[in-house]
Amino acid sequence: MDKIEIVGLRYYGYTGYLPEEKVLGQWFEVDLTLWLDLAVVGKSDLLEDTLDYRQATDCVRQQIETSKCDTIEYLATQMIQSLLQLDRVEKVCLRLTKVVPPIPGFPGKIAVELTRSRDNSL
Repeated sequence: MDKIEIVGLRYYGYTGYLPEEKVLGQWFEVDLTLWLDLAVVGKSDLLEDTLDYRQATDCVRQQIETSKCDTIEYLATQMIQSLLQLDRVEKVCLRLTKVVPPIPGFPGKIAVELTRSRDNSL
C-alpha cells in the first residue's frame, strides 16, 4: 500500500487535564502517515484521483482548535476517526505531541502515536 506523509502540522488547542490547559491553551504538533492507493493518480496526474492534503490538515486543525478533552489519547483517536472518513484513506498513523506539557521541571515533550485502519478504527 502507498502512503502520504504530512509532517509538522502545528495548531493551538485546549486539550489537557488541568483547568488552565482548557482556558489558556497550548501548542500541539501532528505528524500523519496516510495509507492509500496512489496508482491511479500516478498515471492520471489528477487531483480528484488522490487525497487532497487540505482535507487531512483541516480535519486535524478543526479537532485541535475546537476540542476541550482531558487527554491527548482521546484527541488523537478523534482525529484518526475523522481521517479514516476521508475518501481513499485506508489506514492512518498519527503522532500527536504536546509541545510544552505543564509538568514542573520537565523541558521535554509528550507524544502519543496511534495507528488504525478502517477495519479496526474503534
